[in-house]
Amino acid sequence: MTEETRPGLRERLRALPVLGTDLPGLDPDAAPDDPVDLFVAWLEDAIDAGLPAPHAATLSTADAGGLVDARTLILQDVGPDGWSFATRSDSPKGVALAENPHAALTFLWRERGRQVRVRGPVVRLGPEASAADFLARSEQSRATALAGPQSAPLASRAAYREAWDAALERVRAEPGLVLDAWTAYALDSVSVEFWASTAGAGQVRLRYVPAAGGAGWSRALLWP
Repeated sequence: MTEETRPGLRERLRALPVLGTDLPGLDPDAAPDDPVDLFVAWLEDAIDAGLPAPHAATLSTADAGGLVDARTLILQDVGPDGWSFATRSDSPKGVALAENPHAALTFLWRERGRQVRVRGPVVRLGPEASAADFLARSEQSRATALAGPQSAPLASRAAYREAWDAALERVRAEPGLVLDAWTAYALDSVSVEFWASTAGAGQVRLRYVPAAGGAGWSRALLWP
């Protein structure tokens, strides 16, 4: 295929498959009362299906000036505290959360035709939870966090490797070392939305919001 006959980018993008072929869909009438239960069921389904990084999520934040940013991170847990993750408090996302704690998490399991959107305020889980999260990480992950300030300008790749090697050596010499800036966070959901595509039957959107009076959750279907 020559350069002249090769399809343009728009045509190539349109030709790409968007979803997988094994789509379990979503039956809103059978959905549980608590969105956490449904989320965990979907997450475990993605894990059992062998999907790559099923616990990866996009965290979207906005700083005090309204500048929106997004990045992919790893979910650590979900439970009474909310959807948990961790990062340096002096990182761009940590600074944004300090200025504006409202954020969103987006999970996409393309092969299963499912997406979950979670919105709400983000809170710090405290020094004990932060230390426990840091120490549970691999030596390489801790070295990466300790090597230097995240997102700061870097002089060269060689400078990074020198700092990373030194950080790894320090981690191995001090296995109980915890980075002061390392912080565990949890997103306390005020809206959890489930989206699913079903082969031959369109799409389903189901949103959970806190029920009036603060007891339990209220569910509603949305137009896809």
